[in-house]
Formats: sequence, structure tokens, C-alpha cells
Amino acid sequence: MMITNDTICAVSTAPGVGGIAVIRVSGKEAIPITNDIFVGIKKNMSLFSQKAYTLAYGSILDEENRLIDEVIVALFRAPHSFTGEDVVEISCHGSLYIQQQIIALLIRKGCRSALPGEFTQRAFANGKMDLSQAEAVADLIASTSAATHRLAMNQMRGGFSRELTLLRTRLLNFVSLVELELDFSEEEVEFANREQLKDLSTQIEQEIRRLSESFRVGNAIKNGIPTAIIGETNAGKSTLLNRFLHEDRALVSDIHGTTRDVIEDTINLQGITFRFIDTAGIRDTQDKIESMGIERTFRKLEQASIVLWVIDVTQEIGKIKRLSERILPLCEKKKLILVFNKIDNISGSVEEEKERFALTLPGVEYIFISAKENKCIVQLEELLVRAAQLPETGENDIIVTNARHYEALTRALSAIERVRHGLDTDISGDFLSQDIRECMHYLGEITGQISTDDILGNIFSKFCIGK
Repeated sequence: MMITNDTICAVSTAPGVGGIAVIRVSGKEAIPITNDIFVGIKKNMSLFSQKAYTLAYGSILDEENRLIDEVIVALFRAPHSFTGEDVVEISCHGSLYIQQQIIALLIRKGCRSALPGEFTQRAFANGKMDLSQAEAVADLIASTSAATHRLAMNQMRGGFSRELTLLRTRLLNFVSLVELELDFSEEEVEFANREQLKDLSTQIEQEIRRLSESFRVGNAIKNGIPTAIIGETNAGKSTLLNRFLHEDRALVSDIHGTTRDVIEDTINLQGITFRFIDTAGIRDTQDKIESMGIERTFRKLEQASIVLWVIDVTQEIGKIKRLSERILPLCEKKKLILVFNKIDNISGSVEEEKERFALTLPGVEYIFISAKENKCIVQLEELLVRAAQLPETGENDIIVTNARHYEALTRALSAIERVRHGLDTDISGDFLSQDIRECMHYLGEITGQISTDDILGNIFSKFCIGK
């Protein structure tokens, strides 16, 4: 990872026009460069003498002493700053012109434009946070619900890191005993009680497995629970999606086969994010493009955790049963809800229709609605929340939300399983040591104790500029 001594600058607030914008400057020349363009309201005021964690009011002047803006400057001295370097934050008015003028002036004075994620990258390089905490900064910025905010804050405060550090410490003690035996192999001295090592490996395996399995919940909280809306053409799938989203996101038409591609969007219900996937209607067709859309429908169905099968309530029961032979095998490990739509089109009562469909697909949860008339949509949303089956997460719960962390934990779990198996079969200490160290390696990848430039470059490149 290339960490330079350059002094960097960037706008840290969201792009666009606002009331206030914050320009961040970090590096050994941050204070001298800012001092060169800043004139305090107090006579002979200098940023060199300003105390850390204080604010100074004044003006930014260009080389011709022309006023660019009146600003407030916040000062943070190394190593007690976000990046671990001297940091200056300039709060100016949110005009794009003003922001560009100040950035251009800083660059002329010796700064360099920051790369995406470079401030956080420097914080990691300077030991202000580990890699998992750095990634949590991006998650915190992207959080859209109370749950995602809570998980990101917990990870940024180091809850996940502390648990991984404890695991690596226990593994280090473990491998030290095993390798000490190898050093005294000729004397046949046993430093590591095998039964105690079995108990320890079992405990570590259980803890890594718990963290790994928490990714199912964490991924659902972070990215939304994938919920597929499927059914025949013209059953009302797109109308239902529009009802959920409260906007005309999907094209609605009486013409069969209107939806030919997958449409995705998210909503938040009672603090739970659902990622809805509106799919092409299922039917036999000679249309090549529509057939491709139907193929995508079945692929998306495999990825979903919840399936809303929308059925036109006026359809014949026999036709529904025939379609169920294609759909039900794909929903065995998913939560399936039958959504009988278009109750506004029936001549009899809803109760009569319920009796007619009661034995169609026994054991499957169902609801009768009218997406067009907005009837029973709230009740369907309640069904969705119950179907999510997400456990309550506390402020200090350790929940894995990052796919990279999940992959590393999966590999660490595989390694510790080999350790436990090796102890059960009395395998050589050389092989035990290798598997223990492999487990430590993958846990260290998560926090950055073991890392490569490629991994770090990929992670920080996904940050926005100024963070």
C-alpha cells in the first residue's frame, strides 16, 4: 500500500450545493498551507499558535488578497486526529464555485487532491483503526436504517475487532504449545494436554461458526432481504411493486408480457429493508426476448429468501396447480406467500374465494388483496415482516455484514475444523501447527494484520472522495 507524505485535500461533505461544505486537509503541511491562505478575525492571528480541537473564524484570500469566503477553521494536531496526521477542516458556504476555488487554491499552495478513501486509508496506516473498522466507516456513511447504523457503529467502535483479536490470541497460545513440543520432540515432552487442546479447538470453532452464520442476518440487514415477486403475466406483479414503493416504478399494462426484465428496488418496513425483485411473468411464449426474461425470473427465484407468488384470483384452480409444479420445488427452503390478487374483479365474496382456494396448496400462507384498489396491502406488509424472521440485535451484538469478512471466516472455520479433526486422529504436530496458523491468517486478513496491497486498494477505492 502506497502511503505518501503528501498533504492531501478534498471536499468531505456530499457533492452538490448546500448551506455548508467542509474541506478536509491532512498531512505534515496541512497547518502551514492553510495558514498561508487564512486570515483570522483577530489581528496577527496564526494557526501555528492555535490550540488543537478549537475553531477559528476568518477569511480565505487568494494570491491577490481577494476574498473567496468567510470560513470557520477547525484544527486537529497529530497524532490525535482522524488520520493520525495534522488535520485542518475548513467550513465554508456550500456554493460549488466557492468549494472549487478553495480546493484549487490549496492545490496551488502544495496540496494534492485526495484519492477515494485516502483519509480513512491513512487512519488505518497510522494505527488509528484496523481494517474492519475502516470498512465500517463506509458502512456508516451508507447506513439507511437504525439497524444498519447500529451494526456499523458497533464495528467502528471495535467490537468485532476485539473478538477477532481474542480468538487470534487463543490460537497463538495454542500453536505456541504445539510448536514447543516440536522443538523437544526427541525428549518426548508433552507441553500441550491433548484433551485441553480439543476443548479449546471446539470452543474456537463454535465462536468462528457463530460469527460466520451471523452473516445471513447481517447481509439481510445491510443489503435488504431479497424478495421475489413472481407469477403469470398480467397477474398484477408490477402493480403490487408500485404499491410497495408508493411510486410508478414498474410499467403496468393489460398487455401480457410487459415486464421482460428484472426490476429491483428497496423499501423499509418496521426497520427491516426488503429488496423487491419484480420479475417477468411466467408463461409459454415464442418471443425470444420475453423467454430470456422468464429465464431470469427463475434465476432470481433461486436467490430470494422470500417469494411472493401473485395469482390472479379469477384463474382456474387447475392452472394454478400445474404452475405450482414448477414453482414449489424452487421454494422448499424459502418463505412462500401466496398473494391472490384482483379481489375487486370477483363477483362473489372474498370468503367464498378463500373456500375455493383453501385446498389448492395446503400449508402455504396466503392473503387476498387488490393491488389496484390498495386493499389489504398493509396486512401483506405485516406478513412480510413476520416472514423476515430477523432476530432482535442489541447495541453490542457482533453481526457480520461484510462479504469479505464472511469469506475469511469461512476459510478460518475450515482450517479450525481440520485442527479439531487432527486432534481426534492424533495427527502430527507439524500439520496441526500449519492449520492453526492458517486459521490465524484468515482472521488476521479481516482486521488487516495480514493484508496485501491488492486487497487494501480494492477496499479503499470503493470509498467516496473526502472520506
